[in-house]
Amino acid sequence: MSSFLFLLCMVSFLNFAPENADLSETDSQGAIVRLPTDRKVIHLIFSADIVFEGAESILETLDANNAKASFFLTGNCLREKKFEPIVRKIIQQEHYLGGHSDNHLLYASWDDRQQSLVSADSLIADFRKNMAELRKFGVDVARLTYFLPPYEYYNKEQVRLIEAEGQNVINYTPGLRTAADYTTPDMPNYLSSDQLIEQLFAFEAEHGLNGSIILIHPGTHESRTDKLYTHLDEIIRRLKQQGYSFERLP
Repeated sequence: MSSFLFLLCMVSFLNFAPENADLSETDSQGAIVRLPTDRKVIHLIFSADIVFEGAESILETLDANNAKASFFLTGNCLREKKFEPIVRKIIQQEHYLGGHSDNHLLYASWDDRQQSLVSADSLIADFRKNMAELRKFGVDVARLTYFLPPYEYYNKEQVRLIEAEGQNVINYTPGLRTAADYTTPDMPNYLSSDQLIEQLFAFEAEHGLNGSIILIHPGTHESRTDKLYTHLDEIIRRLKQQGYSFERLP
């Protein structure tokens, strides 16, 4: 092949190759934990089961900052009548709304991650019930691409089961500690909001946050009065000053 023909073939390949081919990062279990890092985009995610008191504050903050995010809710949450208005507001404001299981089951043993605590049939049935509750709000579940497992904990087999249902398992980016906002002062691993924010920006300084997935809980135990979600405006504004934008999951 002449050098001219070779160059022409290469140009054609580049023109027709998928733009921004899959650059996502996965964890040891196969879940997506960071999306493509070629842009300064952050993906905020919020998960909830039966505690959801911070949702209104979060939506107001997102709207004030022209930021989009993604919410993952259990069937328990979606069935709760008092949460119906806020769920509809999530949809109205065009945030991503996906599943977080139906009954917030613990999928795998804390001691041995590969030991499943639910059978494959039970997991799939629970997943489908969660999707059925989302349909009641008009969500086209056939177009959903991401699912966040309960407790953000799962194993390789369970990731494959969810993928067989047509969705990708997603989780927050390793090394980020904002998900520890569930801890309460009586726990040995308790971290205050100030500590969580400090760690977030230390991580950003060392690794950057392009494509990162940041989890914040919109509901925590009442004994934790220091709610991280009340600092969301500060977090978004500081990161925007560093050039980041906030997008919902695709």
